[in-house]
Amino acid sequence: MSVPQVKRRVGGAARRRVVAVIGSGQHADASCGEIGRLIASLGFDLLTGGGRGVMEAVSRAFFESVPRQGIVIGIVPAEVEPLEDLEDRQATSVQYIVPPGYPNEWVELAIYTHLPDSGPEGTLRSSRNHINVLSADAIVALPGREGTSAEIWLAMQYGVPIVAYGEHHEDVARGVPRAASLDDVREFLQRVV
Repeated sequence: MSVPQVKRRVGGAARRRVVAVIGSGQHADASCGEIGRLIASLGFDLLTGGGRGVMEAVSRAFFESVPRQGIVIGIVPAEVEPLEDLEDRQATSVQYIVPPGYPNEWVELAIYTHLPDSGPEGTLRSSRNHINVLSADAIVALPGREGTSAEIWLAMQYGVPIVAYGEHHEDVARGVPRAASLDDVREFLQRVV
């Protein structure tokens, strides 16, 4: 299998190609394994929110793929207390609180943020969803709920190519092109990344 040519360049150097997978943080969709293996086989890096559910299952399938060239990247949410003291540059004792389950054990590059919001608050400036979307060359949306819906909406606003795969509730993936098969996902990724 041949790896597609790099389409984006920064300063004349080849840039890593990143595919984000979004979906439920609680439940792993049945297609997680095949999506993780597909992305690995195409030579891309995988980016997720770094947690459980879809994020963990896709990351594991990607990580365990042999051979693979890419890495598993996780964008980790957290709370910083007291964040206001840091903003005001006041010396303080800071607590950095990462939610349980983050990053999952398959994440090879964890990017720790100070951004706590997700789910229904997933489009707020205090959500890591902006980083997830803006760091991706393309996004595969697996079934999820409010957080997935927020990331889909952000992808559409930022113009990041996205495709929905699996059994989505219509209100979550409204307006997003659908892939009926794994071959459709492969064709989408090879075309846009």
